[in-house]
Amino acid sequence: MSDPLPSVTRTYQNHHLDSTRWEAYVPRASDIIVTTSYKAGTTWTQQILLELIHGNTEPMPGFRDVTPWPDARFLPISKEDLGPFLENIPGRRFLKSHLPLDGLPYYPEVKYVIVGRDCRDVFMSFYNHYSSYTQIAMDMMNTADIVGDKLPPCPEDPRELWRQWMTRGWFEWESEGYPFWSNLAHTQSYWEYRHLPNFYFMHYNNMLEDLEGSIAKLAEFLGENPTPEHLARIVENTTFANIKAKAVEADAKGDHRGLIFEGGSAGFFFKGTNGRWRDILTEEDLVLYETAKARVLSPDCARWLEQGGVVEKLC
Repeated sequence: MSDPLPSVTRTYQNHHLDSTRWEAYVPRASDIIVTTSYKAGTTWTQQILLELIHGNTEPMPGFRDVTPWPDARFLPISKEDLGPFLENIPGRRFLKSHLPLDGLPYYPEVKYVIVGRDCRDVFMSFYNHYSSYTQIAMDMMNTADIVGDKLPPCPEDPRELWRQWMTRGWFEWESEGYPFWSNLAHTQSYWEYRHLPNFYFMHYNNMLEDLEGSIAKLAEFLGENPTPEHLARIVENTTFANIKAKAVEADAKGDHRGLIFEGGSAGFFFKGTNGRWRDILTEEDLVLYETAKARVLSPDCARWLEQGGVVEKLC
């Protein structure tokens, strides 16, 4: 049985993460935190929230101006400056986190949106993401003040990365996720508290299959009430193709993704599809997945990650 409320029991600090930066955060009752392990629809969900909350604002605020990522240690804003930066964000804030729940502060007044995706589909996006890092990106992750080991280069063979990712953790309490951080354990940490009224689970599959319905349900959870016209505009503006096109356009105007990823946003927003793992992973590889799944996930959480669907609130 889980404790009644979550609490921070671990510190996550590595080449990407610094969970202590959340100490600069002062919650507002209207805040939203979007949390995923990675490559599970984080940016997609943030884009939906941008359109939902600011879609009727002229001009619409910039994406990074209203949806920061506090636990990113490599961003050019110090922990000391992070608090004032967050405080100066106007209106309803929606923040991003890649921390498991044992490293992310919990506030009953804040809404948490947990986005999940089949681990095997996450991996294909993860490999594309990691293997596309430029030397500038690697240098940014591996600065002199890094806590722990440096991020190693991505293996050329995706199956080599898969074997590491499925069998080894970066932190001593993890058993999968290397060389980033846990993927399966991230979702499980929130799943154990799915009864909490301020937790909402979204699945990548459902967003692909019924984007309008997914957005409408999310809006209802958040207490937002878009008009039918606004909802239709959100759906149109947040299709994968349109998000990618806007990001590529931003690259041409000097957006940072062109420095971080080979191919810029065209590489970051690669396919957005599921099932590509079937052409890469062998039966031997999938045994590693089944072993990790049994080791880390409860059966109901495993089913949800593979299949999606509504997460029922359990009392």
